[in-house]
Amino acid sequence: MIDPQLLRENPDALRASQRARGDSVELIDRAVDADAARRSAITEFEALRAEQNAHGKLVAKAPKEEKAALVAAAQQLASRVKAAQAAAADADAAFAELAGAIANPVLDGVPPGGEDDYVVLREVGEKRSFDFEPLDHLALGERLDAIDMARGAKVSGARFYFLKGVGARLELALMNLALDRALAEGFVPLITPTLVKPSVMSGTGFLGAHADEVYFLPDDDLYLTGTSEVALAGYHADEIVDVSNGPLRYAGWSTCYRREAGSHGKDTRGIIRVHQFNKLEMFSYIVPDDAEAEHERLLAMQEGMLKALGLSYRVIDTAAGDLGTSAARKFDVEAWVPTQNAYRELTSTSNCTTFQARRLDIRYRTEAGPTAPVATLNGTLATTRWIVALLETHQQAAGSVAVPDVLRPYLGGLEVLEPVR
Repeated sequence: MIDPQLLRENPDALRASQRARGDSVELIDRAVDADAARRSAITEFEALRAEQNAHGKLVAKAPKEEKAALVAAAQQLASRVKAAQAAAADADAAFAELAGAIANPVLDGVPPGGEDDYVVLREVGEKRSFDFEPLDHLALGERLDAIDMARGAKVSGARFYFLKGVGARLELALMNLALDRALAEGFVPLITPTLVKPSVMSGTGFLGAHADEVYFLPDDDLYLTGTSEVALAGYHADEIVDVSNGPLRYAGWSTCYRREAGSHGKDTRGIIRVHQFNKLEMFSYIVPDDAEAEHERLLAMQEGMLKALGLSYRVIDTAAGDLGTSAARKFDVEAWVPTQNAYRELTSTSNCTTFQARRLDIRYRTEAGPTAPVATLNGTLATTRWIVALLETHQQAAGSVAVPDVLRPYLGGLEVLEPVR
């Protein structure tokens, strides 16, 4: 939910955000009108209720001979109050529906446009070159007996897989490295539910334009999460949190599920675009004024992971039209994938400002006393897809893969993954 005060006082800012996103500008006008109608209906209801209360006192004090007429008038007034209350409730619901359809206002400096209108902020690291013909991650994974797509498809269908042997160990090593780094930065680890209620899924903004990506279990009225961000955001729903001594930071480890709707024929080879994967997600609850600094902090942690793993990457400022509903700004970190001769997204971090907190009613107590919505931010620190860049970047002749120094303690000191096929 957007800030209703912003809608009333500066609708042009929301119109500009909608325009930058490529969303409906007319929706803002409709929401402004609905807000005015809602406030008018509430005022009418409250005025009639005050009149009803005053009339009730007259009835109580009236002489016996006047009471019959006053009681009849009270009954008519009660009917009008009931109708006004229903009208106010309808107007409030109409406004909530329109306001709930407005995406989070983008922050100043976010590039306008669509998926291809991002801005490259920096490129880091030297792209790997080879004196032999490099293999892609799936060919490497099969030689290492680390990735089994055929049996994944046999068991579950397309875009499923088994990680086996060193493949399974490599993913756990990545996740544990990320967890240790998160712990060092004060994040509290959580293993989160992967099934959530509709109110939580909707509250985080995932039932908007990308609802077709989400798996739904109608018999249970539960959604499978595509990121532990959803459960982490819902963790403090309907609460007043204490951020007076600094932000609340969590690291959520979970399996994630995505339908990958509309991606038929795209990235069908290997484990780049799959229906199930594991992820360690950072999540922060923070005072809104500190949210942009926290966003840079999460990004720095992501970059630190990629540097430690010896991966070349770039950071992009995602264009407004490619942001999710809840993100006011998002940085993507894309690793270089040698056999594709391209950067591919490994991780992202989003500043959702107060958008999710308003929808989930998560507040903090301000220094002045009243409560206000917190800001929420998220960022991935490791996920299954990272294996793609790791295998391809660190491959050696004959299909072996050098293990980055930082991962070796998590693999029992293993220095090289050797092919078994």
